[in-house]
Amino acid sequence: MSSSSDSVSFRQALSSGRFVYGAEVVTTRGFTPPGTPNQVQDLAAALLADPRIAWVSITDNPGGAPMLPPDWLGRLLWDQRQRVVIHMTCKDANRNALEAAAWRYAAEGFDNILALTGDYPTIGFGGVADPVFDLDSVGLITLLRAMNQGLRIPGRRGGSETLPPTHFYIGCAVSPFKRYERELVPQYFKLLRKIRAGAEWVIPQLGYDMRKFHEVKLFLAARGLQVPVIGNVYVLNRTVAGMFHSGKLAGCVVSDSLMEEVQKQAASPDKGRKFFRELAAKQLAVFKGLGFAAGYLGGIAKPESFFEIIDLAESYGENDWKDFLREIQYAQPGEFFFFEHDPDTGLSSPDRVNREYLASLKNPPRSRHVTLGYRFSRFVHGFAFERGKGIYGLLARLYRRWDRKPTFLSRLAYWLEREAKHLGYGCQDCGDCSLPDCAYLCPLASCSKHSRNGPCGGSAGGLCELLDKDCFWARVYERLKYYGESERMFEGPVVFYDARLKHTSAWANTYLERDHAGRPPEGVPPAPSAAPDPQKPPAPPSPPGGT
Repeated sequence: MSSSSDSVSFRQALSSGRFVYGAEVVTTRGFTPPGTPNQVQDLAAALLADPRIAWVSITDNPGGAPMLPPDWLGRLLWDQRQRVVIHMTCKDANRNALEAAAWRYAAEGFDNILALTGDYPTIGFGGVADPVFDLDSVGLITLLRAMNQGLRIPGRRGGSETLPPTHFYIGCAVSPFKRYERELVPQYFKLLRKIRAGAEWVIPQLGYDMRKFHEVKLFLAARGLQVPVIGNVYVLNRTVAGMFHSGKLAGCVVSDSLMEEVQKQAASPDKGRKFFRELAAKQLAVFKGLGFAAGYLGGIAKPESFFEIIDLAESYGENDWKDFLREIQYAQPGEFFFFEHDPDTGLSSPDRVNREYLASLKNPPRSRHVTLGYRFSRFVHGFAFERGKGIYGLLARLYRRWDRKPTFLSRLAYWLEREAKHLGYGCQDCGDCSLPDCAYLCPLASCSKHSRNGPCGGSAGGLCELLDKDCFWARVYERLKYYGESERMFEGPVVFYDARLKHTSAWANTYLERDHAGRPPEGVPPAPSAAPDPQKPPAPPSPPGGT
């Protein structure tokens, strides 16, 4: 195996303008006993020995199951560390543990990070594990960018000190395979937030509709963002397709029409092997034809299977991908697309945003989520909690007085706050309230991952990843859209919850500017806050073509 200094890094490969391939490697629950061949290490090493494989990507407890950490395998591939991407997820570790892991990766020379919120835990020793989700993907990206800029921390003798900068190449995910507008549009807007926070490359989650994959590139191009996008391919079989179809693997979508085809092909003598391999190879060919930076292959355990699919993809004619993209459009019934369909190409039109969507922005439809309680909350917020308006100044002076000298009235006010907010919003008394950030829905009470910065990718059919309630951020979106505010839903600073405020008065913390809205966390670098304009005519991207 060549040394890291002799090979092209993942960062260089993505920016080379040449279509390259990546491979997913999943570690195991449990270790390989001494003297036994390590199949995971052998797989990764064999993949990196092929010059067509630009990188291997090592997962972090996928599906919410405990496995060997990604840097365990990375250290076994240390000579090729610049061709290794480490997944970081937020489900099993708080921000301090994530920062510590990031320092370890930086010290070991692992600079390529895919920052993810992570799947909700599904198993665990003695029962299902309690998830953490102290940060989400946006918060993690912001942390990594702050480390790249030289993290500012409190100094030992007062003041602050700046730590040596890291060199992380930060990636993020987006989930375009959403059936409804209320799920998809927040995904796209959150993608912009991730890029503003510091993400430098993008990989969509799994689906089997090339038009939807292409929409990610169109959306970014419409906002003037030239960010490498990696096409994601997972080689199916009947079992995996059934899990994707049922929603058991968060963010992975197999539609009814594709599942029907899978059942038919799986009944053949080879159990569909030829069909599944060809489907993956055709996807890779389409990604190359559409100008994606790379194709990423997962769902394979043998290196020869990776190479077989790549060989097949490269055997197709120069323009065959144009036929394949029409063939691989397994959309969900009534699925929402952000751009209008172009019958000439079979893709979405780069210069025409969905007309019904644009019309609905001017005349938003009624929503069952726009309740009387929400309307009242907006009124109270504007009257009492919006800086510089209504009685905000009066209450700020009152709470400053109570802060200096607590009284029976201050304790009574806190009791009334707790009871009223618990009754109205299911308040968990976190002390650092995000009701104004989330259209007066409580993320601790109503979001399984407590996300304050936008939706995860796990929703299915408008439901939460756990399939037990409506997606929290879909509800937020419908509320904001009704008031013409949906396009600005993520324009504010990234929200970091301050646990020091737990079980204290959120009203007091607002008026005393102790919460996240009043005082940004120390060490967080500023980021542009320009909001996306969904009505802005998108600039046509360059014509797709093979590279």
